[in-house]
Amino acid sequence: MRFAVTKVCGGGAKARAGMLQIAGSNIETPALLLSTRKGLPAFVSRDLLASLPLPDSLLLHVCPTHFMEGPPSKTISNIGGLHHMLGLPDHILIAAAGDSIESLPTSEASNKFGASFETPAGRRLVKPSDYMELISCMKPNLWASLADEVPAWVTEKRNKVSVERTLRWLDACIALDEDSGANTLGVVVGGSSIELRKLCATEVSKRNVSGFWIGGLGFGDSPEERCSILDAAVGCLPPEKPRVVSRLGLPGLVFQVSVMSLVQKDTSRIVDSCSCFTCQNHTRAYLNHLLNVHEMLAQILLEIHNTHHYLCFFRLIRDTIKTGQFDRFRQQFVQDRRAYLAAAVI
Repeated sequence: MRFAVTKVCGGGAKARAGMLQIAGSNIETPALLLSTRKGLPAFVSRDLLASLPLPDSLLLHVCPTHFMEGPPSKTISNIGGLHHMLGLPDHILIAAAGDSIESLPTSEASNKFGASFETPAGRRLVKPSDYMELISCMKPNLWASLADEVPAWVTEKRNKVSVERTLRWLDACIALDEDSGANTLGVVVGGSSIELRKLCATEVSKRNVSGFWIGGLGFGDSPEERCSILDAAVGCLPPEKPRVVSRLGLPGLVFQVSVMSLVQKDTSRIVDSCSCFTCQNHTRAYLNHLLNVHEMLAQILLEIHNTHHYLCFFRLIRDTIKTGQFDRFRQQFVQDRRAYLAAAVI
């Protein structure tokens, strides 16, 4: 893996565009890491995954804890890893424990031995050795180390413990890794504490890691706190390595379909200028029918449309950074969003 910053823009040159060269693909950043359930995005089958914009849609987040209930690790390893099992040899799989939907970290049940997660199969305690066994069998392109993520409201003492455990588990994961951390993303935690975020980021950057995963967000922190947390963490990380930020949620302007507009006899597309698979092949009337009869295909087609626009949103961010217009774009975006919300309330 190789990463290079190609353009910086904005106050203090914080906004940056880059190029990630990995697994024979060139991925421009900032990029969207698509969330998956056992390797595939929700409602998007493997054959329809190819309909999303390329190479923007090549990055997939896989959660090792999703595979703790099966298939067995040995089976995944015998197949040749997740790329072969999923039939996605050209996609870039980035593994990180836990997600924001089905495998949630539970800080109160974590202990010095491992991190605890709430899964559909119940609460599971994952030790570094268990985690690295899954990573070894899955063979992702990149993987984030096991971390003790805590919500924003925990005590200072518990927050310090989470940082200590995360650093200790990072060292344990690297020691157990066949490549000695060559494909590792070190996780930065620290809750809502600016000092602990800086401490953790500084310590993680001393390890042999390829990049960084800024975790622990989306657990009770406000948008304002989130900005301060990111500024603190990023300021202590080397600029020449890639960074992944998890659980930021949807952008301020969410590209979603208004079901109210899908009328029975409307033969137009959802968006006239849209080039996604859904808009190129189906009408609003057809989607209206699918929704009315509770057909799962409705969710599939809407998911393709929304993901297409989300990927285009990130492409627009990259373009504005390259042209030096990022600050203006961001300000206009916020203004438009506020006007949209005000109109919706009225």
